[in-house]
Amino acid sequence: MRPLADEIRPQTLDEVAGQKHLLGDGALLRRLIESGTSANLIFYGPSGTGKTTIANIIAKRTEKALYHLNATTASLQDVKNIIADVDTMLAPNGVLLYLDEIQYFNKKQQQSLLEFMENGKITLIASTTENPYFYIYNALLSRSTVFEFKALTAEETVPAIVRALKIEKERSGLPFRWEDSVPDTIAAACGGDVRKAINAVDLLYQSAKPENGALCVTSNDALQLAQRSAMRYDRDGDAHYDLLSALQKSIRGSDPDAAVYYLGRLLVAGDLLSPCRRLLVIAAEDIGLAYPQAIVVTKACVDAALQLGLPEARLPLAEAAILLATAPKSNSAHNAIIAAMTDIQKGKVGDIPRHLQNVHADSAGSEKAPGYKYPHNYPNHYTPQRYLPETLGDTRYYEYGENKTEQAAYRYWKEIKGE
Repeated sequence: MRPLADEIRPQTLDEVAGQKHLLGDGALLRRLIESGTSANLIFYGPSGTGKTTIANIIAKRTEKALYHLNATTASLQDVKNIIADVDTMLAPNGVLLYLDEIQYFNKKQQQSLLEFMENGKITLIASTTENPYFYIYNALLSRSTVFEFKALTAEETVPAIVRALKIEKERSGLPFRWEDSVPDTIAAACGGDVRKAINAVDLLYQSAKPENGALCVTSNDALQLAQRSAMRYDRDGDAHYDLLSALQKSIRGSDPDAAVYYLGRLLVAGDLLSPCRRLLVIAAEDIGLAYPQAIVVTKACVDAALQLGLPEARLPLAEAAILLATAPKSNSAHNAIIAAMTDIQKGKVGDIPRHLQNVHADSAGSEKAPGYKYPHNYPNHYTPQRYLPETLGDTRYYEYGENKTEQAAYRYWKEIKGE
């Protein structure tokens, strides 16, 4: 018996779930496929969104022999073995090589593909779940067209799930039924991954208990099987950094609801350290001097979370996330250090003023008068003197933020300096 995922795999473009931006009427990829294209393509997107299916349809349309390699296990010798089949009875119309997870090929392996692409011996369709502009080398990118596949919505996934359930019903030796809410439950739990959804149907059928001579699948069964499937998460992949980015941007945007949502996604995936580190960064970068105590409170929450571990760690981290999201914001310290370091990297590294130098650095017997004015000996613990190197003039790196705390400091120093 064929695996359910193979049996349900679409044979035409109209049967493919989702990807209307690529395959809808008039869409570019659809036009290329229908014209019988032999272009080299790169498919970028999450697992289970139809990349392999589209490659199969292109192979049938062009009548090319389809060879499927996975870069996690394949080698260049595997590619050369496929090339040996070109112009033989095994591949009379040429070869379409579908190379899955191409990001696992190193630079030399990717460059070696160019030779075969240039002489037309193969048409390459490479797929990756990572951003191709980061993981695929420019020479290969320049000879290919990139198409981004998007995760399906629950609504787009439901028809494929219903088809899979009906196939299981037709193949079943016993009457097979399911509760009305089962397709929606599976779709919601599988995070837009059709392959995962179909596998869930297969497992649900296999685990269904006979009752009164029939098999029945409940929504509770579906929920238990796929309760963590909605989490697309790879700590070394784009999804990991996307979640951390969304957490920081939600806090920066003062949205506590979005902040705890993205924090929750990281914690449900079992990642404790990453949100701890990011919350500390946010406290310094985005709240900063508008509420200087924020980093102290966040550090206490992070320490408590690391000591507690999951699941209890969610409590102090939620406190920190909500505190930061609802706190006043300032990036003045962030901007100041970035501006200063940018000048330094450009070579603006003038001599330290003599009166700021360490007096003990002079050679014995040749000490020079430092000329340093000790601020604590002056009214209000302040006296004017140069601190920046002469070559930098009166460069300003720090600009007071508009928040209450920094404006109070601004007014204080303006008064002290008599400005």
